[in-house]
Parts: sequence; C-alpha cells; structure tokens
Amino acid sequence: MKSMRVNEHPVLGKVEEQQKVNFYFNGKHYIAYEGDTIASALLASGVRTLRKHEDKASPRGIYCNIGHCFECRVIIDGERTVRACLTTVEENMQIDSNATLSPTSLKG
Repeated sequence: MKSMRVNEHPVLGKVEEQQKVNFYFNGKHYIAYEGDTIASALLASGVRTLRKHEDKASPRGIYCNIGHCFECRVIIDGERTVRACLTTVEENMQIDSNATLSPTSLKG
C-alpha cells in the first residue's frame, strides 16, 4: 500500500531527519517516527481499521483524532482501552486490535 506519510512539512520539518521507531500492530512490523501517535503512524502506513465494533463487527478506525470518541482504542500490554490517537509510539511497542472486545468485557 502506498504511504500516506507527509515527508516534508513547513513546521514539523523533514521526516528523514527524525528518528525511526519500530513497532508492531497485530504482529506485523511497522515504522513510525519519533513523536508519532499510534493512529498517525498506522494511518501513514495505510492502516485504516483499528478494531471491530462489539455488536456489528463493522470496522472502526480514526474518527475524531482528539481523544473524545474512543473509536481508535487498541490493546497495549493487556490494557484494552488505549486511545491510539493520544498514545505516542514507543520502540518495539506491541499493539493489538481491539477486535476481540465484547460488550461484557467493557463492563467493570
């Protein structure tokens, strides 16, 4: 898939001047850049679906990208409600889709 990354930005600078960060989403290797959120790194890599809806199994991804909607929640180290749009990628981070969530797992 073609990269969606902005490689040069008047404020953020040039991407090749930034430190690369390796991470994994659903077991697949991706490269982010220092300061990327999980959502921005996956979006730049062409990943649109971060989880499936609990009842309908419809794909969910980045919606508001400011932390209000919780549509981009993923699993990191067993924590199930991590918002990808607010969480910075860290080296070798293991991120999993929240596709396995069920309505009962959201309670308590």
